[in-house]
Amino acid sequence: MTTKKCFDADKYLKIQKKIIKQRIAMFDKLYLEFGGKLIDDQHAARTLPGFLPDLKIRLLQEFKDDAEVILCINANAIEQSKIRADHMISYETEVLRLIQFLRDRNIYVSSVVITLYDGQKKAADFAKKLADYDVKVYFHQFTKGYPTDVDTIVSDEGYGANPYIETSHRLVVVSAPGPCSGKLATALSQLYHEFKRGVNAGYAKFETFPVWALPLKHPVNVAYEAATADLGDVNMIDHFHLEKYGVSAVNYNRDLETFPVLKEILRRITGKDIYFSPTDMGVNVIGECITDDKAIRRAALDEIIRRYYRAVVDLKKGSVTPDVPERIKLLMNELGISERDRPVVKGAADKRAAYGKPSACLSSGKITVTGRENDILTAVSSTMLNALKDITRIPDEVDLLAPAILEPILKVKDKTSNFKETHLHLGEVLMALSICSTTNPVAKKALESLDKLSGAELHSTHMITDDELVVLSNLGINATSGTEIDFA
Repeated sequence: MTTKKCFDADKYLKIQKKIIKQRIAMFDKLYLEFGGKLIDDQHAARTLPGFLPDLKIRLLQEFKDDAEVILCINANAIEQSKIRADHMISYETEVLRLIQFLRDRNIYVSSVVITLYDGQKKAADFAKKLADYDVKVYFHQFTKGYPTDVDTIVSDEGYGANPYIETSHRLVVVSAPGPCSGKLATALSQLYHEFKRGVNAGYAKFETFPVWALPLKHPVNVAYEAATADLGDVNMIDHFHLEKYGVSAVNYNRDLETFPVLKEILRRITGKDIYFSPTDMGVNVIGECITDDKAIRRAALDEIIRRYYRAVVDLKKGSVTPDVPERIKLLMNELGISERDRPVVKGAADKRAAYGKPSACLSSGKITVTGRENDILTAVSSTMLNALKDITRIPDEVDLLAPAILEPILKVKDKTSNFKETHLHLGEVLMALSICSTTNPVAKKALESLDKLSGAELHSTHMITDDELVVLSNLGINATSGTEIDFA
């Protein structure tokens, strides 16, 4: 597994800032649609080692005096209590987290738009809750005539039926807690209103993936397909761009399919053709900042394999259909890789075969450790403690946390839970370790070394519980698991 930095984040910030400034200069006001995760972009960090999870926020801070943020959330996502898989929190909770996160960094969040609103009760309740955050709330309904009746779309019955969102900055970033949140419709609705007010507004798209300047089947771009297998995204050559400029560029099916309509909508609103391809609309410069293509390829291949394991588990949970892991498997076959190419899988399986217990394996740099479930700890908890002992050179026979400390915690957990609890999960073990670190120098040394495991690879023979997955993700540990179940 690669940990070598092969992406120049400083160069990226410098060039990306310049490109966005050039796009802003084309208009009186620019609506910039931010795709993907605004914060905690772990996929980009894993696929492009050196890309920081908060790099987009650092970029926004470069424009904080000239920018504001509009957050969009789909009313149906609120009604269905849609969950972000990386942090296991709802979309509305993620909106609140984004508001606070951005404000803490002096980035102005001007409003929240609840899209596709049709009287959903939970959406209306969420709007009331947003009042406590001192942020304006707007409701946008389905755009009449969309996607084919451009005459209706670009009229007072279409975009004009949405209330105008009051903005005060030249750069307006339109973001969301997840896909299908209505960012594009919100931006175009604003363009319609701006031009009616005599403002020469523009639209651009900021997407990290796919990377238009890399080949179609470059592992980085294939990793994007694997990550969006549940959405059915397929990378394609932007034939509009190729025909207009004679340059091959990579985009994806949804943008290519909707571009003719989008181009016509923009022409109706602005009175001219601004863009001639989906690639024209983009402003991302990822491809220019890769410093080691070979290492990037390896990192992307690793990510595709991780995505496959995750999809298999999601299928077992019933959260995806069988075609999702099947599609990723086809991508792996095209690239000549398989699930066996993840070394920690074998380590976990060997441990499981030797002891007959749920087991896990962690690899980080020069260390590889295993752990198994015991009377108190889950396999993941056991493996993490073993890893901390290894990197801090604490002898194996020394208990970081003695059973006398852990057993009372387990008894309390058992009494206060709605179901029988027989093991302590990772978050609980780390909390116990932090408490012990105040009086135990060995525990303190281990806890201080926790950051050294960021970027480590871990695999469990049994499905990892959601709470442990969140902790591992927050620690920067790339975790996968098999589909055996043992949550007792």
